Amino acid sequence: MKELLELRSVRKLYPGVIAMNDISLKINQGEVHALLGENGAGKSTLIKVLAGAIEPNGGEIIFEGKSYSHMTPILAQQLGIGVIYQEFNLVPSLSISENIFLGNELRNGILINKKKMLQESKDLLRSLEIDIDPSTIVRELSVAFQQIVEIAKAVSRNVKVLIMDEPTAPLTNHEIEAMFKLVRKLVEKNVTIIYISHRLEELFEIADRVTVLRDGAYIATKNINETTKDELVNLMVGRPLTEQYPKRDNPIGEVVLDVKNIYAGPILKDVSFQVRAGEVVGFSGLIGAGRTELMRVIFGADAKTSGEITLYGEKINCTSPADAISKGIALIPEDRKLQGVLLKMSVSNNITLTSIRQLTKFSILNNKREMKVVSHFINKLRIKTPGSQQLVKNLSGGNQQKVVLAKWLASNCKVFLFDEPTRGIDVGAKFEIYQLINELVGQGSAVVIVSSELPEIIGMSDRILVMNDGCIVGELSKGECTQQKIMNLASGRMVV
Repeated sequence: MKELLELRSVRKLYPGVIAMNDISLKINQGEVHALLGENGAGKSTLIKVLAGAIEPNGGEIIFEGKSYSHMTPILAQQLGIGVIYQEFNLVPSLSISENIFLGNELRNGILINKKKMLQESKDLLRSLEIDIDPSTIVRELSVAFQQIVEIAKAVSRNVKVLIMDEPTAPLTNHEIEAMFKLVRKLVEKNVTIIYISHRLEELFEIADRVTVLRDGAYIATKNINETTKDELVNLMVGRPLTEQYPKRDNPIGEVVLDVKNIYAGPILKDVSFQVRAGEVVGFSGLIGAGRTELMRVIFGADAKTSGEITLYGEKINCTSPADAISKGIALIPEDRKLQGVLLKMSVSNNITLTSIRQLTKFSILNNKREMKVVSHFINKLRIKTPGSQQLVKNLSGGNQQKVVLAKWLASNCKVFLFDEPTRGIDVGAKFEIYQLINELVGQGSAVVIVSSELPEIIGMSDRILVMNDGCIVGELSKGECTQQKIMNLASGRMVV
């Protein structure tokens, strides 16, 4: 393959942090080149350097044989380097065609030629074998189709290198297959894909080569057909992980949380279940089945229409998250950036957010006690941060998730609702979160896990409840559970 892009000794320093430490690697034209590494390994910094979003402190970027000390967003676009971030850069109120040509509108003199933009968008989507009307307003699209619009926008600008950051994180299995088909179509057109994902199994299906980063440094590049999942994990974390889901052996006690006949809005319909002390109950189901809505009702974030919730035998009625927190219920939400952390506040302030009253006397915060609590959880959860005053927005996704967990651990809750607890984080951080869950149930807490990753649900749950169309349609014990049984229930093909 012809070499298209090379990084030579590129480094990026922040106060107290080496984000990229003399990284050198080569990318070939027309390949899918995966970037792999734990949260904080340097992947996001690398793609921002290539996109011109940040300027490196040294090294050079070689693109099509020409050397650059750094990129700018305009230069990267002119060269044909495009990025699809996890947060899409689309205008929801505009149509597909208007988004595709946003900033590059086709004109007749000073007037925008919407008819021509519509036709060219139609031709572009057809060439990508995408059957969708380009006049559709973007806010009406599913996440999968919004991602397709981002890809079409990049292709319309003659992209040569397309960087995809966790592209499958919000997608269903069916949508992932459709996205893979589109990636292969782009490769046929000689587009180079730099593909970032924490889902190792995906890499063996879509990637040609994989580069592993660790702690801001280059570790190795492997042909995907010459490596194994275990080897990649060892390269990522610098140590072998002997098992993906740590074992636990703790007694299961009395009923802690008892949910009866919950109805809420148009989604939840007569939902009942129990969770015992020392037990992990998993919730599975397709997107829209009502799992997240159920967790939000229990946490008091959304109102229920009818039904009752009992905690340790006492009926409770949480009308707000503050009510739930005061009763010892914690929610680790699906969207950590919007609902889990305050990005513009420090690590310290986020960790003590739910326990501030315990650290305050006569309206005066005990700074010494606060720092003791913060330091304890930074060390306990191995949160990678230059210091407790670092803004959470500057942390990697996995470390942001750890800050969310630290916040709830500091509050001494006894019921933990985990909604997609490991979405978008690496295998090493996943293992640490699994160990933490085991520690919680070992101490007698009751844990609920909502996850779209079937191996995770099966590996971590004592019982699995499957939802479909706002109802629990089946319960499976750990011993009898298989991915096929879960999918049959989730899709409505069977009820148990």
